[in-house]
Amino acid sequence: MKQEITVALAGNPNSGKTSLFNALTGLNHKVSNFPGTTVEKKIGYCNLNAETRAQIIDLPGTYSLYPKSADELVTYDILRNKAETNFPDLVLFIADASNLKRNLLLLTQVADLGVPVILALNMVDLAERKGVFYELDILAKELGIPVVSINARNKEGILKIKNLLLDESKHKKVTYFNINQVDQNLLNEIGEITDKKNPYAALQYAINAGVYLNNKAKQINAAFEKYNFNPKQFQELEILQRYKVIDDAVRLSRRQKTNHVIKNITQKADVILTHRIWGLVIFLSLLFFVFQAIFSWSAYPMDLVEMGFAWLNATIEKSLPDGVLNDLLVHGVVAGLSGVIIFLPQIIILFAFIAVLEDVGYMARVGFIMDRIMRPFGMNGKSIVPLISGMACAVPSIMASRSIENKKERLITILVTPLMSCSARLPVYTLLIGMLVPETAKWGPFNVHGVVLMAMYLLGFIAALASAAVFKLFVKSKGTAYFMMELPSYKLPVWNNLLITLYEKGSAFVVGAGKIIVAVSVILWAFASFGPRGSMRAIDEKYATLAMSADATMSSEELAAQKSAERLQASYAGEFGKWIEPAIKPIGFDWKMGIALLTSLAAREVFVGTMSTIYSVGGGAEGEDLNSIKHKMLAEKNEKGEPLYSVATILSLMVFYAFAMQCMSTLSIVKSETQSWKWPIVQFVYMTALAYVSSLIVFNIFS
Repeated sequence: MKQEITVALAGNPNSGKTSLFNALTGLNHKVSNFPGTTVEKKIGYCNLNAETRAQIIDLPGTYSLYPKSADELVTYDILRNKAETNFPDLVLFIADASNLKRNLLLLTQVADLGVPVILALNMVDLAERKGVFYELDILAKELGIPVVSINARNKEGILKIKNLLLDESKHKKVTYFNINQVDQNLLNEIGEITDKKNPYAALQYAINAGVYLNNKAKQINAAFEKYNFNPKQFQELEILQRYKVIDDAVRLSRRQKTNHVIKNITQKADVILTHRIWGLVIFLSLLFFVFQAIFSWSAYPMDLVEMGFAWLNATIEKSLPDGVLNDLLVHGVVAGLSGVIIFLPQIIILFAFIAVLEDVGYMARVGFIMDRIMRPFGMNGKSIVPLISGMACAVPSIMASRSIENKKERLITILVTPLMSCSARLPVYTLLIGMLVPETAKWGPFNVHGVVLMAMYLLGFIAALASAAVFKLFVKSKGTAYFMMELPSYKLPVWNNLLITLYEKGSAFVVGAGKIIVAVSVILWAFASFGPRGSMRAIDEKYATLAMSADATMSSEELAAQKSAERLQASYAGEFGKWIEPAIKPIGFDWKMGIALLTSLAAREVFVGTMSTIYSVGGGAEGEDLNSIKHKMLAEKNEKGEPLYSVATILSLMVFYAFAMQCMSTLSIVKSETQSWKWPIVQFVYMTALAYVSSLIVFNIFS
């Protein structure tokens, strides 16, 4: 067994923690939630030598140990609580060299908790471009801790970090703030109440007691009153004294060459990219390019995926004898999976663009330019990050709203984020847009599919703003809202990190959606393949007679397709679909769509898998071009002999899926974030009503 040490990776947001984490661990990590929270954590492993490995915990970024949001609270909670199983043996603190003074405030607080700290000075190249250089030996001497210069994006300095992690002689505990200036009797009493041996950790916990709303808050407040202790005055005193230490260390170690200080690329770019008009135009142009690319770039890989599933289907059919197992695998599992996995290339392209925009530092600018737009609707610029991230997935996007300090703005953001069209809706949109718009349709150089797709995403955004304006009238908050967001320097993407991100997101989609789809497909296949014994037997006997008839006018293939269609209508799934059909008929849906609406309550993307399973079980019309789900659906006729999927029906379906809350995972995370079932229920009801009414209007307009 290797010896193992636990290392916490801490630092401010945008300091390069993720790049360093990926450089140290590669793909040797897992993503989960911190105990008792929905805050995402990454734990990875790094071999330091043949005998020792480090467990690396990537803590959420924060600016100080006075948490103002849920993710900052988690970082504080881990570092101050030695009873935690993940409590670190030491902290690897990563700091942005181009903004060192601000970064070092958190470092001094972490060190005073009694944890050894190593400082990794990142982004040194950006600082040097501004003419700022640091003497690392002097900085290490002044701070009293090891300091190493790194470039996490290029994996420079990783060996130095590993050597420092191994060298226990360098793991020194240092203090920067004299806690003895606080009344010793107060410290003793607070230590007994909080059960913390470290005086600074005890006082930190006491000051933040109101955040926890625990049963010790009354005792702590009583102690503060007894010794006339003012927490706010103490925080001001602490920060002033810490910055005195930091200022001395930075001043003595910093070397600045004034002739190198020029107006850098970031400042020049921000003149245009954060402009109130041109910034918005550029942002919308980028979105338009993304949606064009989703259709244009994904065509070939989607064809490969489709060919792969066709080969798999043929192989299973040939390898297994006719029977229930063959039918289950071909028309249940494979049909359901293929209907969704084929859209993986489009989803990967969407994730890639979002990851690149975040990596280069552009997403922060989007928050800045959108702040003035969001404020009239009860949100602020920080809300745009969850909303834009919602184009990928609503679950982590709702979790990302923790960075919004104001409770009202955070709750409104949570309630409207699911209206942003996520990647789970992408397979639905792609299928329906393909049925609505010919593949060859062009508007000049632009792909019409991409134009319509962008229109659907903009529709979701407009609906989110409108809903937020309504919630603003009903959601009350005592706090005052402020918008403060750091604009990081522009950087080229780290392609290795990007590939790791895409691998994680793609795997999560395939595994997460795959499990749901397989389960739903198997259940749906069973309900669509079996029904009341008398009805199914009568259909079998009817077509057995027709097959034996000498006067039969239909081929065996046509008879088989018609028999499958009748068996589907008589099945348990068909009976249930017809039972709910009266409720959905006004918006243009038939019983088959009704089944898909219900199964996709588990996850939106299940709609396509469900339709694939239904039309696979139900057979299709004659003709090779009807092998795909799209062509089978287009060939469907209503009771009048007209195409079932008319323009009105397709648009109605698209609008319904744009607005409906059909994701149990999202409702679960909303409950977890709001600590109440009230808001998930409100969310489900208002989104379902919005979807139904909007679909009803659209269907009647275009009918």
